Amino acid sequence: MDKDTLYYDGRCPLCSAEIRRLRRYASSALELCDIHNLPSDPSLPPRDALLRRLHLRTRDDAMLVGLEANIAAWEHTRFSRFWRWLRWPLIGPLARRVYDRWASLRYRRLYGPDRSS
Repeated sequence: MDKDTLYYDGRCPLCSAEIRRLRRYASSALELCDIHNLPSDPSLPPRDALLRRLHLRTRDDAMLVGLEANIAAWEHTRFSRFWRWLRWPLIGPLARRVYDRWASLRYRRLYGPDRSS
């Protein structure tokens, strides 16, 4: 694999808006894949897991999830410095909790009750 691949929910209006921005600014080293257009792939997490949180598979086959996937995707743009602070020790844990809460609410709004909460 020679690119990082971001798996996103193409049926989510907010996600789609962010992907349009990413597509405009990202380098060619980032591939963007709508989960709803993916063929079955046993090497990926289940589709429901992919829909609950962003996932990014790095070129060395590591899987980043949630906020880390989002930050890693934006590192493929000239705006990467604006996202790095979300990894700082005092901010990172809070930012991850906020992202996870938002992702649960988004999933519930689009797909029904989130049974994992």
